[in-house]
Amino acid sequence: MNTATAHYLGQLRTEVTHLASGTVIQTDAPTDNHGRGEAFSPTDLVCVALGSCIITTMGIVAQRHELALEGSSYAVTKHMSTDAPRRIVQIDVTLQLPAALAPAERALMERTAHSCPVALSLHPDVKQNLVFEYRI
Repeated sequence: MNTATAHYLGQLRTEVTHLASGTVIQTDAPTDNHGRGEAFSPTDLVCVALGSCIITTMGIVAQRHELALEGSSYAVTKHMSTDAPRRIVQIDVTLQLPAALAPAERALMERTAHSCPVALSLHPDVKQNLVFEYRI
């Protein structure tokens, strides 16, 4: 069964529908690649997918160990190649996690972050730079 369907709207935009939920998002080409930058670009979504996968997988492990991660957040920065072909060369993910996590719990969360499905699915040439801040 399909996960999603998409339609090209013209002017470098698509509209994507998640079939199980009906959620709709649009994508737009970035301003540095002929687009208007009015929505996530496809490469933005790859970076957001990495951050969301990391924090979701951490949440699964946290539930299993009865750890509270509520209020945690992440920010992503995408780095594109400066040569051809155009591609993502690095994704920086900065995670803000609870300061109350003990050292062993922090180590568990960091191991989990590096082994989420999206992290493991990205090509090894895409550098994944994860920063963990324990301050919430």
